[in-house]
Formats: sequence, C-alpha cells, structure tokens
Amino acid sequence: MNIYGKNVVKDYLLKGEPIKKIYITPNFKEQEILELIKKRNYKMIVIKKEQMDKMIDGLHQGIVAEIPEFQYDDLDEFVRDNGFLVILDHLEDPHNFGAIIRTCEAAGVDGIIIPKDRSVCVNPTVMKVSTGAITNIKIALVTNIQHTIEDLKKRGYWIIGTDMEGTDYKEIDYTGSIAIVIGNEGSGMRPLVSKSCDFIASIPMKGKTNSLNASVATGIVVFEASTERGKYGL
Repeated sequence: MNIYGKNVVKDYLLKGEPIKKIYITPNFKEQEILELIKKRNYKMIVIKKEQMDKMIDGLHQGIVAEIPEFQYDDLDEFVRDNGFLVILDHLEDPHNFGAIIRTCEAAGVDGIIIPKDRSVCVNPTVMKVSTGAITNIKIALVTNIQHTIEDLKKRGYWIIGTDMEGTDYKEIDYTGSIAIVIGNEGSGMRPLVSKSCDFIASIPMKGKTNSLNASVATGIVVFEASTERGKYGL
C-alpha cells in the first residue's frame, strides 16, 4: 500500500512504522522529513513528478511511502469497562472515513468498528485524510455488524444510533460503556441495526437542509459524548 502527503509520511517516520521504500520528487525540500529518512535509513528513490502523479490519484505533495498492508485490530483489544466505541454501518466514502478517524482519535474514542463487506476499508485516501491519526486509534474489521452489536450489548454496552428521527443528541446519557452507530451516507443505518439500538440520537436541523455529511454528524455527536464523559472522568 502507498501512503502519501507530508503529514502522513512524517507521522509514520516519527513513530518508526514499517516502511518498504520512500519516493520523493527532485524539488522535495522538507528538511525534517529528509533527515528522518536518513536517520532511520529508509530506502529513498527520487522520481519525476510526472511519475508520482501516475502512482497517486491525489495531492501527494512530492512524497510517497510504500508500506505493508494495513493491519486491523482485534475487537477484544479495545472492548473495556466504560468503553467508548464508534461503529460505521457500511460507510462508503473514504474521505468521510478518514475525517471520522481524525474526529474519533481527537475525542478519545477507544476504537472504530467497520464491516468487511460493502464498506470502505482503510486505503491510501483514508490514510491521507486522517493526517496521521490512523496510527493512534484502533480499527476492527468484523464479519457482521449486527452480531457485533449483540455481542457488545452482552458485554454491557449501550448502543446509540444516529438518525434524523430520534431524541435530541444533547439529551442522551453517554456515560458508561457506549457504542455510537453512524449509518451509510445515503441510506443511513440499516433497519435491523436501527432496531438493535437502545437510543437514537438526532441532531435538530434549523435550516432548510435536512441532513448533514456523515463525518460532520459524527463530529457533533462524538464530541458531545466526549464532553459529557469527561465530566465523570471517563
């Protein structure tokens, strides 16, 4: 897998993450990054910008790193008492996923759960948009979201869905062990997933727009939960 962009590659270098090789363009002048590459003795290859443009469909900023395939975490690694999780119910847009990763890491979420099928997985675009946050949060890939929700409920988690029709998100209790479910960008949560939720959080709309981008909605609800949990030291 190739990752690209100064912030993402720099974060990998600072953490000493495995990198197979690094490509830069002749005019790449970020001295801190160049010094990290030299210090860690990574293989560096200089290529023309036109070659890099063909390698990467995005804003590469003159640097690309080839890394091993992303390794997902086991769900059991981040399920805990008073846990704080986010479940993505078949999200499809990698830009939304990357932005959600940034939000969750900043809000102190323990981990993100995504399904294996019909869903965006971690790819170079997700890693670029997350701007390094992806190395600081756990992500689990599960076979069945519905079964995972039932398992979490048995472990003491309250499941909080998000939808236009529900309880004002500010009125929900976010203490204890919780998992916030974010639905698909177009269709929202699937009916079975929605029925499995203990609460449905809704963000009141005051304008003519009747819905928000998935990553924006996630930010609003997740930070409300984070703020409330912080009052109790969770």
